[in-house]
Amino acid sequence: MDIFEKVAGNMGPLGQYADQGFGYYSFPKLEGEISNHMFFRGKPVLVWSLNNYLGLANHPEIRKADTEASAQFGLAAPMGARMMSGQTNYHEQLERELAAFENKESAYLLNFGYMGMVSIIDSMLDRHDVVVYDSESHACILDGLRLHIGKRFVFKHNDLENFETQIKHARKVADTTGGGILVITEGVFGMPGDLGNLKGILQFKAKYGFRLLVDDAHGFGTMGSTGAGTSQEQQVMDGVDVYFGTFAKAMAGIGAFVATERRIIKALTYNMRSQIYAKSLPLPMVVGSLKRLDMIRTHPELREKLWIIVAALQSGLREKGFDIGKTQSPVTPVFLQGGPIEATQVIADLRENYGIFCSGVIYPVVPKGVIMLRLIPTAAHTLEDVTVTIAAFAEVKKKLDEGKYSSVSIPALADKF
Repeated sequence: MDIFEKVAGNMGPLGQYADQGFGYYSFPKLEGEISNHMFFRGKPVLVWSLNNYLGLANHPEIRKADTEASAQFGLAAPMGARMMSGQTNYHEQLERELAAFENKESAYLLNFGYMGMVSIIDSMLDRHDVVVYDSESHACILDGLRLHIGKRFVFKHNDLENFETQIKHARKVADTTGGGILVITEGVFGMPGDLGNLKGILQFKAKYGFRLLVDDAHGFGTMGSTGAGTSQEQQVMDGVDVYFGTFAKAMAGIGAFVATERRIIKALTYNMRSQIYAKSLPLPMVVGSLKRLDMIRTHPELREKLWIIVAALQSGLREKGFDIGKTQSPVTPVFLQGGPIEATQVIADLRENYGIFCSGVIYPVVPKGVIMLRLIPTAAHTLEDVTVTIAAFAEVKKKLDEGKYSSVSIPALADKF
């Protein structure tokens, strides 16, 4: 078979809807200033789909810092990879400040979170090592594990009994191979919004002898007394051996970092292929991240405002009888019953008739027959936004329960818009 024929004929579980949903359900275009209110297809919408947790994306101090850094350095500097010609004092300063913020000895910047996590896993493990990871780990973790040629064991999501079963298996294998054990989980799971049970996992650390890597993309800046993340929230910062955070969420930027012992950072900087062979993070982004980190440290009111909105939204939805799962974070999933046809109509009705833009998820991200509407409250939202949204969701759920979304096909619905 011609490789093009094979690729074009295998669109995958999500791509099968590409022709009907492109531009509306997949790859929609939000326009206007990044805010709680934007435009979709020329119409104003209340947006719940941006990971702009602290409202920094268009904060005047952030815009000013970004503008001044871009004017001073341009987007090209520094040229080259960090190891060759892309090292600067600003990169090192940001790393020092991030390490101090996370109470770690050292940190290293990553150009992108996804590739960074893949490269961290690849760099830390060899064929003798064993990995134990949560079944709902993010795709970047799973892709990193694809590069691992040693044994790996998966434990049921946040199930400590099953975790111990898997870590026992891992210990036996590691004792045979002479390798080590790396446990990987997340601080905040980005779809259901619940927290990784870091404290529970760490209860087994002394007995089974492993190191713990935590992907805290959604926890960095939002969780903990200072925003240092889920490990701070659970008071186990010293127990987390390798902490990973991204700038794409609470920091409203680009890039990521890994923080751990100085000797491990030294080894990673010389072995992470995604960084060794990639151009250095541009200076405006680095300088902008310094400002963002400073805002997280010095403006706790932003995090406080976020949690006011989170509490109002989640308690309001629960009071109306909505299933929002076990979220313990700003991530707010709303679980409904229905298939792809119902999902597309619910989303379209919210957007077209209620002016509410949120992301919808169906199988294979969630089980068949489940629709998950994912709302991301931010410090930019208002209590009025919450009230309007809950009222709209109540009306839409009533329609769904009455079967009013079951009669229109996906192509017909897409043609309508």
